[in-house]
Amino acid sequence: MVNQAPQDDYDDEKLARQKEIEDWLPITSSRNAKWWYAAFHNVTAMVGAGVLGLPYAMSQLGWGPGVAVLVLSWVITLYTLWQMVEMHEMVPGKRFDRYHELGQHAFGEKLGLYIVVPQQLIVEIGVCIVYMVTGGKSLKKFHELVCEDCKPIKLTYFIMIFASVHFVLSHLPNFNSISGVSLAAAVMSLSYSTIAWAASTSKGVREDVEYGYKAKSTTGTVFNFFSGLGDVAFAYAGHNVVLEIQATIPSTPEKPSKGPMWKGVIVAYIVVALCYFPVALVGYYIFGNSVEDNILISLKKPAWLIATANIFVVIHVIGSYQIYAMPVFDMMETLLVKKLNFRPTTILRFCVRNFYVAATMFLGMTFPFFGGLLAFFGGFAFAPTTYFLPCIIWLAIYKPRKYSLSWWANWVCIVFGIFLMVLSPIGGLRTIVIQAKEYQFYS
Repeated sequence: MVNQAPQDDYDDEKLARQKEIEDWLPITSSRNAKWWYAAFHNVTAMVGAGVLGLPYAMSQLGWGPGVAVLVLSWVITLYTLWQMVEMHEMVPGKRFDRYHELGQHAFGEKLGLYIVVPQQLIVEIGVCIVYMVTGGKSLKKFHELVCEDCKPIKLTYFIMIFASVHFVLSHLPNFNSISGVSLAAAVMSLSYSTIAWAASTSKGVREDVEYGYKAKSTTGTVFNFFSGLGDVAFAYAGHNVVLEIQATIPSTPEKPSKGPMWKGVIVAYIVVALCYFPVALVGYYIFGNSVEDNILISLKKPAWLIATANIFVVIHVIGSYQIYAMPVFDMMETLLVKKLNFRPTTILRFCVRNFYVAATMFLGMTFPFFGGLLAFFGGFAFAPTTYFLPCIIWLAIYKPRKYSLSWWANWVCIVFGIFLMVLSPIGGLRTIVIQAKEYQFYS
């Protein structure tokens, strides 16, 4: 009995410290989000620079396979997203606020961490690097369009200009604090997607349009096909942050968070369809296989409209970068505070986040192979975390009856996802190698 009081004090102190840390970490510090926050966070996360590469992906895949892969991806990723939303609170009284926590529940403490965290980090850091390049390229294009007589400025400097915004925005503490940025980004994504397909339509079909495969050799055609698969996989990548977004929604046993979250997801997916399908199909129909890997480059006129679209892209990728950076900030800050026992302070957060932005900026400036990066990252890490990891977790936890509808649905998604994961990085890597031959560092 004598030892009981100190033990209780120690437990209380431990719980108080744990609560202090949870209240400080970006994912768990604020739980008062509305369903529409989930809608525009998901749109911002999902509709990224990838949408502008979809006509190019169509040119690599061709009409039949291209439409099939686009539609299949939309259906499968909506299904796996529903699974993630359902699994967020499947254990009564517990919330899986992070993707790796769900993985740990399914596969065990250590294995779950080893399976999920590397893939999630590759996706999130990969997206942030690609968005550094996209933001820089769009700013460069805007500068060239509005000031044709100006002296050309290196892409490197535009990436630095884009990164300067993140050195400020990255200090917003959590998801709810970036909801304004995210809303602006979601509106911009719909706007520039509409500009892309509407401007293409007004141009009319090119006289010399060709819909055959562009590559002269069979090998080139096959590799381009693989690369196109990766571009599509990259376009559906919101799953890596979905549990973290759901963690910001309040939840009670009577009103679990999955209700408002699912409503947000449905709205987001309707917006995704309105962005993706018209851009992909109209862009390919108008330009055929001569379309660039960013459709806005193919649309040269009217200059003011394309300049506006490029600024919209910049605003959107600012929001997307923040959405994907937040879980990485959470992981880094959790490691420092929980494992290495740093105090949760503003100075710690300032150093961690500035280091991350600087690192992604440096990597973006060093390797700006936009098209190849999309396909490579798309297949290598997006396919597992988006297409089939949720299905494997679902099978491991719920164990549906063999050959039942749920069993078949999950296995179809797994096979399709593995097919994407294996094939698309091959095409992406080849694109990077080809582009790297002519590339000069920091040019």
